[in-house]
Amino acid sequence: MTYVIFEVKTKDVGKINQMLKDDLVSRQSILTRDSSSLSIDKDVSYVKIEGSKKGLKKAEEIAKDMKFKKLNKKKSGEVNKKIEEQEDSAADGMGMIFG
Repeated sequence: MTYVIFEVKTKDVGKINQMLKDDLVSRQSILTRDSSSLSIDKDVSYVKIEGSKKGLKKAEEIAKDMKFKKLNKKKSGEVNKKIEEQEDSAADGMGMIFG
């Protein structure tokens, strides 16, 4: 599945919910992470939207209107890797609890 990651300034985090009110966007897989939880020293949050090309295109249109920064391919890959590592770590922790 394809994905896009947006960088959202902390003061604009409340606008993320406005983007998710769109029916098409809300049906995509959506993850939001604070930069500090990913060990990134910036005052932002990241929104990863994974899904159909049509859904991603709509998310990009809305994000552009809200002045969210779409990450380029390289930066998007770096942030996605950190998100996946965090998800894997959480899954490993659950495995140890319920092992």
